[in-house]
Amino acid sequence: MAPEWSGSTSIILEVDRHTVVKQPIKVWEGSSSYEKLTNKIQNCFTVEQLILKRLGNHPRIVKYHGWQDEPQRLRGLILSRASHGNLQQYLELNYEAIDMCTKQQWCRQAVEAVAYIHSQGVWHSDLRPDNYLVHATTPTSLDLWLCDFGGSVCKELRLDGKQLPDPGFFDPNAEWVASVATDIFSLGSILYSIVTGHWPYRRLGPFVSNEEMLSYDEWAEGQFRRRIYPDVNGVYAGSIILGCWTRKYANAEDILQTLDVASNSWRSHVL
Repeated sequence: MAPEWSGSTSIILEVDRHTVVKQPIKVWEGSSSYEKLTNKIQNCFTVEQLILKRLGNHPRIVKYHGWQDEPQRLRGLILSRASHGNLQQYLELNYEAIDMCTKQQWCRQAVEAVAYIHSQGVWHSDLRPDNYLVHATTPTSLDLWLCDFGGSVCKELRLDGKQLPDPGFFDPNAEWVASVATDIFSLGSILYSIVTGHWPYRRLGPFVSNEEMLSYDEWAEGQFRRRIYPDVNGVYAGSIILGCWTRKYANAEDILQTLDVASNSWRSHVL
């Protein structure tokens, strides 16, 4: 069975039309890093399972249906299946067809998800468009779900996925530890990606090679380190995006309130 998605610690396989299973990848036993990688993967799955249980049901969080470990069945986390894949793929394939109202809705939903997990004592610590899913909640509404909590932190539960965001979504001038500020900086890049269709310092479209990705990582990290930010003049919510990057906001709820003001202002100018 071909996976729907694969990452550094897991693969996603279809169970049926409505659910998928997230499985740990298998590490080659002959690898010199076998024990280290196996422990890392096990920790990620433990963290994700316990955090999903803590978060419970919320419209902005992928729904968790339990851990499946029965013989002759696919072993792993059972999750609701998003009808339209992840946000990164959707932006790459459909950006020109996404209307402004949908972009505004997604901006709010992206922040709403983070505000909720923070209220539950969880820091995601790996926010990027790949970790939001796009789902047709109704025939006329595409909505976002936040997913992939294997790298997250919950101090109350003593959980640490030991992950930090990728370049372009991480502040290289910050401490290399997960915090509320980590997610807020990442949200600036998430909002920028939703509105423009591409990552900071990037153009629309996927990377064509590992070399291009590595070059981007180095460039984006260097620009953010020097506090040279992408131009957001004329970009919807541009001042909010810049505020996320420059530590203007102490929490995601403040971003939500400012987004609502920006959205109402935009509508009043259009109508």
